[in-house]
Amino acid sequence: MKFIIGKEDLLNAIRIVERATSQKAVQPVLYNILIETLENNQIKLTATDLVLTVITSVDAQIQEQGKITLPAKKLNEIVSKLGNDLVTFEVEEGSTNVTITCQKSKFDIIGISANEYPAEVFNYQIDESKCFDVELNPFLKGIRQAGFASASYEVSNLLSGIVCDFNDGILEIASTDGNRLARVREKLNSNINEQTQLIIPSRTLNELLKMSSFIDEENIKICKDKSTIIFKTEKILTISRLLEGQFPRYNQLIPSETPKKAIVNVSQLISALERVSVMVNDKTSIVKMHFADNTLTLSADTPDSGKSEDQIDIQYTDEELLIAFNYRFVLDALRIIESDEVVIGLNAPLSATVLKPSSEEDFICLIMPVQIR
Repeated sequence: MKFIIGKEDLLNAIRIVERATSQKAVQPVLYNILIETLENNQIKLTATDLVLTVITSVDAQIQEQGKITLPAKKLNEIVSKLGNDLVTFEVEEGSTNVTITCQKSKFDIIGISANEYPAEVFNYQIDESKCFDVELNPFLKGIRQAGFASASYEVSNLLSGIVCDFNDGILEIASTDGNRLARVREKLNSNINEQTQLIIPSRTLNELLKMSSFIDEENIKICKDKSTIIFKTEKILTISRLLEGQFPRYNQLIPSETPKKAIVNVSQLISALERVSVMVNDKTSIVKMHFADNTLTLSADTPDSGKSEDQIDIQYTDEELLIAFNYRFVLDALRIIESDEVVIGLNAPLSATVLKPSSEEDFICLIMPVQIR
C-alpha cells in the first residue's frame, strides 16, 4: 500500500474517527484505526469499539492499493507534529510496518493486519427506504441543550440514552438520570411521514456534536434499521446501536405550573455558584439557596473546611423558601441556557424545580432538590 495525502486532510480524518476507538479493548486491534485505499483516489478511515463506529473518506493520491490498522493515539501524535506538507504512507506487501514521511521527517510505526479487524464493520448496508433527512443545526442544538442530563451509567442502561422523537414537523429531545431532566423542542422543515422515536446512546450523539465542525451540509441523513442507527453525511458515517425499551414518560414529570417564580440573571447566578461551591462537601456537592424579598442567598459549608455565602439581587416576591441542590446540576443547566435571564419555578423544599430561559419557551430543565440536614 502506498498513498500521498495532505497533512491537514489526514489529520482531520484521524480526528473525526479516533474517538470511536475502544478505551478498554479485549482485542488490541480495536485501539487502532483501519486505513484502506479506495478505487477513486480516496482513502477510508474506520474506528470502532463495537458499539460505535465512525467512518470517513478523504482524497489522496493512491499509488498502491492496500489496507492496514494503526494505533489511533500514536498516529494522531505523529501526524499532528508533521510539517504542513504532503505526507507519504507506505507499507511493504505482507508487512505491518508503516513508513510515514513528510519533508525530512520519517517515522516507522508498527500496525496490526487489517484481517484482524472485526468483520461486522465491513458488513453494514444502508437501506435508503428507512432513511430521512433532518436539518443539522436544529438537531445539534437540541442535542446540546437537552442531552446533558443523561446518566453516565454503562451503555446498556436506558437512562444513558437520549430520546429523539420526530413527529409532525417537531423534534423533541430529552434526557434524564433520575435526578434531573432536560427537554427541548425544535421545529423542522424536514418531511418525516410518521412518528419516529429513537433512544440513542448519549455517547453517540456527543461524538456527533464533536465532529460537527467537520460537516458542511445543511442536512444529515438518519437511517434506522432494526437496532442500528446510522447518521450519514457526504463523507462521514456514524453507526451506533440503539437502546431498546420504554423510556420514562418524562413529560408527565414536568409540572404544568409552579406556585413560586424567581427571575435571575444567568451569568450572575453562575458566578455566585462557582464562588460558593469552593466550600462544598465534595461527597454531596450541596449548595443551599434562600429565596426572599428579591434576594437570593447561596451558602455552602463543610465541617472540616468552613463556610461560604454569596448574595445576588433577583426578582422574587413570593413567600421565602430555603431549598438545596447538587450545585453541579444547576450549573450544567445554566451553562446551556441561551438567554440573559432564567425563570426558576419553585414549589416546596423537596418538590421538583423548573428552569426555563426567559426568552425561549421550547427548553425546560427539571432538577430534584436534596434534603437539608
